[in-house]
Amino acid sequence: MKSVDDFRLKLGDKEVVPIMVGGMGVDISTADLALEAARLGGIGHISDAMIKTVADRRYNTKYVREKLKLYKFNVANPDKSVVQFDLGKVAEATHLHVRGAMERKRGDGLVFINCMEKLTMNAPKETLQVRLKAALDAGIDGVTLAAGLHLGSFSLIEDHPRFRDVKLGIIVSSLRALQLFLKKSGRTQRLPDYVVVEGPLAGGHLGFGMDWAAYDLATIVAEIQLWMTENQLDIPLIPAGGIFTGSDATAFLESGCGAVQVATRFTVTRECGLPDDVKQHYFKASEDEIEVNQISPTGYPMRMLKSSPAIGAGIRPNCEAYGYLLDSKGRCQYIDAYNKTVAAHPDARRVSVREKTCLCTHMRNFDCWTCGHYTYRLKDTSNRLADGSYQLLTAEHVFHDYQYSKEGKVALPD
Repeated sequence: MKSVDDFRLKLGDKEVVPIMVGGMGVDISTADLALEAARLGGIGHISDAMIKTVADRRYNTKYVREKLKLYKFNVANPDKSVVQFDLGKVAEATHLHVRGAMERKRGDGLVFINCMEKLTMNAPKETLQVRLKAALDAGIDGVTLAAGLHLGSFSLIEDHPRFRDVKLGIIVSSLRALQLFLKKSGRTQRLPDYVVVEGPLAGGHLGFGMDWAAYDLATIVAEIQLWMTENQLDIPLIPAGGIFTGSDATAFLESGCGAVQVATRFTVTRECGLPDDVKQHYFKASEDEIEVNQISPTGYPMRMLKSSPAIGAGIRPNCEAYGYLLDSKGRCQYIDAYNKTVAAHPDARRVSVREKTCLCTHMRNFDCWTCGHYTYRLKDTSNRLADGSYQLLTAEHVFHDYQYSKEGKVALPD
């Protein structure tokens, strides 16, 4: 019987353990977590979600305060079109975050950055291009394009000197999405180095509608594999979403996949950026406490714990400080939902907005508890302590359990 350790993912002239830790934002997949995956010979992701906010937290910068000071005059205005990001500061923050990780990198693995296209920042093309180029400038090993179809993303960096050398990957949830990307980006003469196929059991935003339960990761992967074989395309496929044990991972590797992407089990590690008390909520969650809802202003369904403080919160939009989800016209679905609710309750001191949530503020404060479908199984991966809490794990323990375990077993920590 094989384990994950019997396989290797080859990317160019580099061979790594075929375990990729997903890029969970905002700063949930910390540099510490990514660096552990790389030290152990796999691939770790940092995330560029709310990059200036993360830089403030990690490097004592003042990007958020400076932006709020600049646009404070507009706080009460429902029209946020004036609120723009300083592209130089975006590049600076990205460079700080990436360089800070790469300078600490050890081991034979790789550190990638997860770049979310849905962070439109009131200038979708310009801000995405700056984030991508700054990450390449700062020496990132690879970029995974996420949260969108990213049809034109390769063209944004095709003039960069590292465009042909850095590892570039995309996340899709269907064969159709992959076909659209390859057609659109074909003129760059640059295929992705890997394709992450994210299924309906993944955490956070999903690439499906509310009919997500009608889909199955293994079926989607098999369909893409067949099409790629028929078209003589040799691009490693990396399934993601619901891969909870080393045996789950091994089954995909034996079917011909290049690696697996995993995240849920790393949310309760010491290296993860979630506060320790939130990690305990993840440990203690039951299956019926996990839901897929439509409160994200991105328009994507999102999986989270029902007890997330973000659900139903009615805070005033914080676009002047954050504003990462403002579209090209300075609009956000939460702003519309908030103003509609306030108008319906003009005398209320506080309102509850059920339709959407202020994702920027709540992700920044770790109040939006996005999670994978199998989060309720986390309690079976650790030891319950005398006070009723669960023992936090190390990234090394979880990584090695994926790498070496067999027969569907999960190793408990010492």
